Amino acid sequence: MKVIVFGATGTVGAPAVTRMLEDGHEVTAFARNPEKLKIDAARLSRVAGDAMSREDVSRALPGHDAVVITLGAGMSRKSRIRSEGTLNVMEAMREHGIRRLICQSTLGAHESWSNLNFFWKRIMFGLILRPVFLDHERQEVMVRASGLDWTIVRPGAFVDGPAKGGFREDIKPGDRALTLKIPRADVAGFLAGQLSDLRYLHRAVGISN
Repeated sequence: MKVIVFGATGTVGAPAVTRMLEDGHEVTAFARNPEKLKIDAARLSRVAGDAMSREDVSRALPGHDAVVITLGAGMSRKSRIRSEGTLNVMEAMREHGIRRLICQSTLGAHESWSNLNFFWKRIMFGLILRPVFLDHERQEVMVRASGLDWTIVRPGAFVDGPAKGGFREDIKPGDRALTLKIPRADVAGFLAGQLSDLRYLHRAVGISN
């Protein structure tokens, strides 16, 4: 499968690109500075562009079978790249007839709010990261209304280290028996797996330890 990853140099995007290459896919890494991706592979292409530019996104999409979105804003808490960049991607997907979309969001969005503890509800998403959280919620609303073959992946808080597996998957609302953490490598593997796994088509799925 030929896949394009938006946000390919990020802390989840980069390991996701690696995992997709390992799984045998052809991967296009779309980012402002794709040369930052320190991967050398024959099936990897790099495209420099801005997800906030409809023209950049549209030029990059033709010829792909699926799209993976791992957009982030680095240290910025006010950027709307998650929602507005995702909207650009989805409009270009419809323009070029590409249907499969896998979008990384966050555990806590919409009905998964009930999975969070006091710290995440009141301190992190309630105060410190509130603009980031609200942009993820806007992003999800747009994805659900897109008419595409979407899957939303909602991971817990990212931690470093190797993939461990054994994380909780398809977390039900109200389930609080969670650490609310997951290695980035496990998130990357799960995102890559959705390219061939349609169990969560038109669904948002939470993953966390």
